[in-house]
Amino acid sequence: MTTKSNPAPKAPLPFLGLACAVGVSTMYYNQPLLEEIGRTYGATAGRTGFVAVLTQVGYAFGLLCFVPLGDVLERRGLMMRMFAAVSVALVLVALAPSLTWMMVGSVLIGLLASVTHVVLPIAPDLVSHEQRGRAIGTVMTGLLLGILLARTFAGWVSHVSSWRWVFGVAAVMNGVFVPLLWRMMPKLPPKQKLSYGDAMRSLWTLYKTQPLLRESGEVGALIFASFSCFWTTLAFLLERHYGLGAGVAGTFGLVGAAGASVAPLAGRQADKHGSRWVISVGMALLAISYVLLWGEDRVHMSLTVHLIALAVGVIVLDVGAQMCQVANQTRIFGLVPSARSRLNTVYMTMYFAGAAAGSALATVAWVHWKWDGVCGLAIGLVGLAALRHMRGRRLAAEDQCHATREDELMEA
Repeated sequence: MTTKSNPAPKAPLPFLGLACAVGVSTMYYNQPLLEEIGRTYGATAGRTGFVAVLTQVGYAFGLLCFVPLGDVLERRGLMMRMFAAVSVALVLVALAPSLTWMMVGSVLIGLLASVTHVVLPIAPDLVSHEQRGRAIGTVMTGLLLGILLARTFAGWVSHVSSWRWVFGVAAVMNGVFVPLLWRMMPKLPPKQKLSYGDAMRSLWTLYKTQPLLRESGEVGALIFASFSCFWTTLAFLLERHYGLGAGVAGTFGLVGAAGASVAPLAGRQADKHGSRWVISVGMALLAISYVLLWGEDRVHMSLTVHLIALAVGVIVLDVGAQMCQVANQTRIFGLVPSARSRLNTVYMTMYFAGAAAGSALATVAWVHWKWDGVCGLAIGLVGLAALRHMRGRRLAAEDQCHATREDELMEA
């Protein structure tokens, strides 16, 4: 493989954040709508919950199959084609005549929404190594707002009309974004002359040879599994216990969006204190959030107190998850600069496999143990992530000690 020297792309960081927001939001429209979708098709919560699961499964496969193309093809054209295709998938879901077709369309939406992670690795190319965390944090703000505000948008559009209109409007938004990309983005040729087959084979090589990538992927998967537990089952909690619809469930996305402002701060702190420190703080906040959320459906608790506790818990939950995500991506993008799309492929495939597993487990926990079961599951996943994080910290310290001893012996 020969390295090709290209000038840095000129697309502004805020526009990259907007591209991430538009792309990733398609993944999350269905979550506050699950009760309404279930009523349309006469399906149980256990079956309807798998609409969200299959969207995330599709996303994991999209990350694996499409995102490596960012190191192989010209990226502006790739992004335009993927945004156009996801628009078609959204139309399919909007018109789905049965739950089976809804699930098929949801898988396609997940596959194509992976365009988000063709966009994200461009951000570190725009800045110096020392500002990598800040750049990722800026673009991640857009991505995180897309995740959270998608729920708000879906909830209130469905409240005004129906859940089908949510996907119809989203299809138009993604379609309009295609010419916008043409206008705002320069051509972005790959950094290496690389075939798709070589790129795919190198994913396993990167996974085997980069222990920090493996650690980040495993920690990220567990963290996002925990995060997905809450958002997959929130609509069930509000509908079944308080008779509140998709609009209120979506509003919690707006509450959580307040936490998205932490992304640039997390990036700066990763540049200053190191990614491990930021991840440690993020995990602590995640654990605290589920302590706040646990037991919120007890009969002695009033609706007002419940909603306030949920709002506080959502903010803390989102801040913690975002700190972990920004710090993880800051450290993986520093490993092999010429392979950032592939590094992101490995990391995000693991990350969304965790999300799909978390959503599936949370659906089962809800069916059998309701909200306390969901919160217990989520905090257990955070605990597993903390154990993996501590093991990685210990191994890193041992490697540093070993390297120091080798240096001392060479000097002697």
